[in-house]
Amino acid sequence: MRKTLSDLRLCALICCAMASASLEAVEGRLNFILILGEGAGWCSSSVQMDDRNPASKGQGIRTPNLERLAAAGMRFSDGYAASPRCTPSRAAIFTGRSPAALGMTFVGEGRGRQAAEPNTRMITPEALLELPEAETTIAELLKSAGYATAHFGKWHVGRANPGRHGFDESDGPTGNGGPDNVANPNPKQALAMTAHGIDFMQRQAKAGRSFYVQLSHYPSQPEKGGGRNRAAEGGNEEMSSVDRSVGEMLDAVERLGLKGSTCILYTTDHGTPGRNGPLSGGKGTVREGGIRVPFIVAGPGIREGACSHVRVTATDLFPTLAELAGCKGGLPKGLEGGSLVPLLMNGGTGVVTRSREEFVIHFPHYDKDEIGPASAILLGNYKLIRVCETGQCRLFDLAADPGERRDLAREMPEKLKELDRRLTGYLLAVGARMPSLNRDYDPAKGTPERRQGRRGEAP
Repeated sequence: MRKTLSDLRLCALICCAMASASLEAVEGRLNFILILGEGAGWCSSSVQMDDRNPASKGQGIRTPNLERLAAAGMRFSDGYAASPRCTPSRAAIFTGRSPAALGMTFVGEGRGRQAAEPNTRMITPEALLELPEAETTIAELLKSAGYATAHFGKWHVGRANPGRHGFDESDGPTGNGGPDNVANPNPKQALAMTAHGIDFMQRQAKAGRSFYVQLSHYPSQPEKGGGRNRAAEGGNEEMSSVDRSVGEMLDAVERLGLKGSTCILYTTDHGTPGRNGPLSGGKGTVREGGIRVPFIVAGPGIREGACSHVRVTATDLFPTLAELAGCKGGLPKGLEGGSLVPLLMNGGTGVVTRSREEFVIHFPHYDKDEIGPASAILLGNYKLIRVCETGQCRLFDLAADPGERRDLAREMPEKLKELDRRLTGYLLAVGARMPSLNRDYDPAKGTPERRQGRRGEAP
């Protein structure tokens, strides 16, 4: 018989009194497995993320284990990363706070970039690259509640060991190259991190201790040349590694008798450079292709095969796990996400209560979009993109136009003003780092090659 959330909490009280637990219900509390894909967008798997839109799954891609996970739980049609880049998105997942609030808005790119590329209209802000130890991570919160915690795979939120942020076990502060620091760490590291995760789960189950484990995948770097679509092939190889990892974790959960007491979550850090289906843009842009991502949750009490159309974000994971773990008090100040438990326990319908209604993506950097530094705000069906260089705003109705092809700025001036005002208010409230005008900019000198992702920065 499937256990409900109430059943699990009752079991928790019983098990505390007995001071023992079985492998089937470790301490009666939920265990958590967070699987984080690398640069895999909305249409990067064979899971149809929106049950209303057949184009919301990848073409020519087979991910049977992600399909298996989605069939066992709930997928969200409107799942969003906190940034179109890796480091800021991961920091937001770990802390429940936005990259703008953290000051972690970009990836490591080397110092002195503006001096090397002075001829840009804007001088971009220096992004914080190390997750501050003053920030409370979900691992620290769960560890304080008695959970065993582990992180295996790509870290990429600084050079400090994950142990400094609440993880009992890890394979170190790895970047894109993995522990071996190689160009193509997969499939070796995808399999290795999965094995580490399974070993960790098995040991905690045997000890009767609840656990939280993160598996964070590495990117696959496609070969160049050959007259074939190597980028697509590299992406398919990467998804094959991720899918195999998901399958092995699902098998391990069943084998260890943990299915009735384990919540499994899958999402990714940002969109891809391509393969985004009907969405515009991709990695390195605030358009939908850069920030809309897969989002799947399975576990006790969650309706199997459900699809929720409520917008959810990376910052929601922290408060969701906290509530499922029974951590009702002691949540850190500044938490921006909201718990998804009302949705998970009600078939995908309901309301997520957050500190603010709007969802903001602040990306004040030159990267892979010709518009340069930009910020975006989503509220209801509408999305506004503000271009930092010009102050120009673009307005889209995502319900009718998820591909962001029809700019409604002139047709809906009042809605534009409302969202523009809210965006400014949010950025001021969190003290967001903003780009400034470059007074030495000379349009006669031409535009340096700065928006193609060729500076060697990590994904």
